[in-house]
Amino acid sequence: MVLLGHQTVGAHRPGPSRRTLSLTLASAAAVLLTGCWFVIRQYNERPPWAEDVAYEAGFIQGNRVRQYDPTGQEVKKLLAGGCEELASAGLGGRKSSYDPGLWVDGCLAGAAGRQPERQGLLH
Repeated sequence: MVLLGHQTVGAHRPGPSRRTLSLTLASAAAVLLTGCWFVIRQYNERPPWAEDVAYEAGFIQGNRVRQYDPTGQEVKKLLAGGCEELASAGLGGRKSSYDPGLWVDGCLAGAAGRQPERQGLLH
């Protein structure tokens, strides 16, 4: 059927062939898998931002002790060296093993009621 004023029938331009499309998708998948393999091999069980994770985990621990301590005795213990004892005894959890020094800094900041120093993208 020809519409009035349109004497020619145009065809759509064909896209890439199925072979080209499948090769492109396979190449993209191979590059993505190679990148994932490299990241896993590089960092293994430790995340790339492990220092931030360690500080924030310590801050949360200290902050929780501060919030749930009605007498203030536990906070005094943390500030008098309790954070270091927790980290050295392995009671800080897996995240404290990423960087024990930063975990202790975060624990002290949380127990003292200070704002976290290492928070956000720019610190």
